[in-house]
Order: sequence, then C-alpha cells, then structure tokens
Amino acid sequence: MSRLPDPVRTALHEALSEHGLEAEIVRARPVSGGCINHGLRLETAAGDWFVKWNAEVPTDFFRSEVGGLRALADSDTLRVPEPLAVGGGEGVPAWLLLEWVEPGRPASDHDERLGRGLARLHASRAGPSLEGAGWPRPGWIGSLPQDNTPARDWATFWRDRRLEPQCRLARDAGLLAGNDAHLLDRLLGSVDAALPAAEDHGPHLLHGDLWGGNAYADAEGRPVLVDPATYRGHGEVDLAMMELFGGFGSGVRDAYADLQPVSEAYAAYRRDLYQLYYLLVHLNLFGSSYLAGSRSAARRVVAAVG
Repeated sequence: MSRLPDPVRTALHEALSEHGLEAEIVRARPVSGGCINHGLRLETAAGDWFVKWNAEVPTDFFRSEVGGLRALADSDTLRVPEPLAVGGGEGVPAWLLLEWVEPGRPASDHDERLGRGLARLHASRAGPSLEGAGWPRPGWIGSLPQDNTPARDWATFWRDRRLEPQCRLARDAGLLAGNDAHLLDRLLGSVDAALPAAEDHGPHLLHGDLWGGNAYADAEGRPVLVDPATYRGHGEVDLAMMELFGGFGSGVRDAYADLQPVSEAYAAYRRDLYQLYYLLVHLNLFGSSYLAGSRSAARRVVAAVG
C-alpha cells in the first residue's frame, strides 16, 4: 500500500501547520523496510519527512515508540530520527511523523562507532528513572503487545514479561503443544538459574528490537537507529537480537566489548535465552516456520542450566 490515506494526509497537514510548517505534500514515495506498518517518504517545500501508519492497531500504537525515541535521543549516543507528531483516532489510523534521515554509505569506522555507541547507550541514565527492569508504559514488539511492567528482579521480568506471554500466545494459537510445550515449561522453570539475582543485570537502556533493518548509516556514514521497542533491561538482549538474523559486522561486538563487558554465560546459553523471545515473537507473528528455531534455543538453555 503506497497511497497515503486521506484521513492521515489531513492529520499530517494539520500537524505540520501546528509546527509552523505551512507546506503541502508534494510527493509521497514508497520506502522499503518493515512488514508491520505502511511507510512513505513525504517531500514538502519545508523539507522531507517519514510517515508510517497502521489501520489494524490501536490508535495510540505509536505513542510508546515516541517515548523510546526521545529517551534514546536524550542519551546523546547514537542518532535516532526526531518524532514531529503522532496521532490517530476518530476514523484516522494510528500514524507517526518523523524526521527523514537520508541513508548513505557506512563510514570506514561505522562498526566501531555503532558498537561503542551502543555500549554508551546501554550505560545511559536517559529516560525515566527505574530501579529495575521495565518501562513506565506498555509497548509493542511488531504488532504484539509488550508488557513493560517494572520488576526489580531481571529473571522475573524476562520470564514473566517476555517469555511467558509469548509461550501462552503460541499455545492458545495451537503453535506450541505436546513435547514443545513441555520443553518451554522446563525452560521457564530454568530462568532463575540462568539469570541469578546475585549478578548485575543493569538495568540498561535498550533499543529492544535491534535487527539489521532497524539500523543504517546516514548521509555522513554515521549509525542511525530506528523503530525501537525501548525499555530498561540487560544490554545483552540487544546483542542477541543483532546476532539472531545477522546484518552486523563482527567489529560491532568487538567495539561494544571494549566498553561494556559481555559475560561468558552469554555465549554459553544466555544468547539463546534472549533470542528465544524474538523467535517466539516471530512464531506468533509469522507461523510455524519459527518453531524449530525456538525449540533449538530452548533445548540449549535447558541443557546448560537444567
């Protein structure tokens, strides 16, 4: 769908006017990328913008993303697009208007800048102040709700706010049954051993959905992060998602580790534990082709920690 719906067009014109940008949309160009929302590059006399919208989600769908973008920007580490306006409701699909960040070729030190920037992002205290993991408002992962209710204990948060809801959703849809359901029950019972309370698990400021499509280089070759699902948790979650589907050079991880230690347990089994969440999300969004990967990750964790 490349045509901008008329109700969204009207809302965008009003939003631009409220910001003193009296400019008609001259051209709307399709943008490749995500599979959840529709997106267009808008060309106006006042500059270019990026808009995305979705008529199949609640009208406040993008508001949590705005809060995440602002927290990431406040960390003053890696570039994120500035949100200009957000809206939806009364017959208007949920929409978000963002600064257009022109893509370009990565600079020669792009991987190092991304890795170090991510380490500094994780260490940042930008955003809401929380004693433990979580975020002040619920969010989304793709088009699925993401419960961010704070928890002081990281294992509790990862089990009860991340893994268990996805397991329950998969069971209810008939995607998880029999031996697979039993395996995931064992896995949920192993989380406390995998993430013992005595260890330091942050809370770090996370992007939360850092696959290859959510990072690119701007016109000056600098790293840019987009489409966050932000909350506070453990930085290794972002590393695990970066490694799940590829798209990042090995220099990113090396530069990250120069500033932020990566535990031995990460390579042994925690990468699998964190990737399992995203595999279950994909199972629930896209179907049974992700069941084998979910099963393999769960088996490795259970084998390592019991």
